[in-house]
Amino acid sequence: MLELLRTGLRELGLDEGKAEQLAEFARLVLERNRVMNLTAITDEADFARLHLLDSAALLTVAPFDGRRVVDVGTGAGFPGVPLRILCPTIKLTLLDGTRKRVDFLREACDALGPDGVECVHARAEELAAERRETYDLAVSRAVAGLNVLCELCLPLVRVGGSFLAMKSTRSDGEQRDAARAVETLGGRIARVVDYAIPSSDVTHRVVVIEKTRPTPPKYPRPYGQIRKKPL
Repeated sequence: MLELLRTGLRELGLDEGKAEQLAEFARLVLERNRVMNLTAITDEADFARLHLLDSAALLTVAPFDGRRVVDVGTGAGFPGVPLRILCPTIKLTLLDGTRKRVDFLREACDALGPDGVECVHARAEELAAERRETYDLAVSRAVAGLNVLCELCLPLVRVGGSFLAMKSTRSDGEQRDAARAVETLGGRIARVVDYAIPSSDVTHRVVVIEKTRPTPPKYPRPYGQIRKKPL
C-alpha cells in the first residue's frame, strides 16, 4: 500500500511523505471493520485508491489551506481525515449521525495525532441550528441525491464559501434535478471537475457549488421532510 500511496500522491502533486500516516489510518479502519461496518472495500490496494487517493484528489480542486471545513456524513472519515493528514492547517469537523462511527473517528484521530479535528455526532440540520453559515467549505461523499445533499450542506457554508459534492461521472441527471435546490438555497454550480484516481482506471467527479447569498432561514428542514420531498 505504501508505494502505491507514494506514487499516487506524487501524481497529484501532493506530499508523498504523508503516505505512512495515510496507511496507518487505513490500518485502523480495516482493523475496526472486522467488528463494525465501516467499509465494503477491504483489499488494501483498492482501499488506497478508492478511499485515500480519491479523497486526496479534492486538494487539487479547491484551496483548503487554513479553511474551516465540515465533512457531512463522513462515515469512516472520508474524505475528511485524508484531507486533514495531507493539509494539517485545515480546521476540520467530521459530522456523522451514527455514534459508533464518531466514537471510532475520535479514537483514530487520537491515535494519528492530527490535533484540532472535531468529531460530532449529529445530523447536518442539527449542526446548522448551531453553526449556520460558519464554514468555508463543506465536503461530502455521502450516498444521497445532490438536491438532498445541498439542503444538508449549503446552510452550513458561509457566503463566499463552497460545497464540494463528490459524485460519479454519471451524475448529469442529478445536477439537472438539483438546479432548483441550488438556487433556492443560495448557491450556484460554479464548475464540474472530473478527475482520474491515480494508479487506476477510475474517474470521479466533484460538483463545486459556490454560496452566493444567505440560505433562507426555513432551510434546512427536518431530515424526514428533506428525504420525502426534496427541493
